[in-house]
Amino acid sequence: QVQLVESGGGLVQPGGSLRLSCAASGSIFSISAMGWYRQAPGKQRELVAAITSGGSTNYADSVKGRFTISRDNAKNTVYLQMNSLKPEDTAVYYCHAHLVYYSGSSYYQDDYWGQGTQVTVSS
Repeated sequence: QVQLVESGGGLVQPGGSLRLSCAASGSIFSISAMGWYRQAPGKQRELVAAITSGGSTNYADSVKGRFTISRDNAKNTVYLQMNSLKPEDTAVYYCHAHLVYYSGSSYYQDDYWGQGTQVTVSS
């Protein structure tokens, strides 16, 4: 009923930039929070950045000043602009959305995840 589709990952040299996108589609009534998490090999998944429908943002300390999260509410899309990338940013990046969807005449609240996109920072 709801899908999150990510794009924009890839291989980049240290100091480079990438922009991730995540579009939510399906029977969506509203999306409160959207965000990006990442998981490096052998590590737990961690929050990178999040944004509310009102535009309030939250960042991990490790990415503050380098990453910028933004959102297009009309398109149900969230973006992550990543600048000054470092090798330690290498991970699979997952999009997350906390949303309300509908099925028939009923409404439900749930969390959804994208399939993940690989970001590799290496020379």
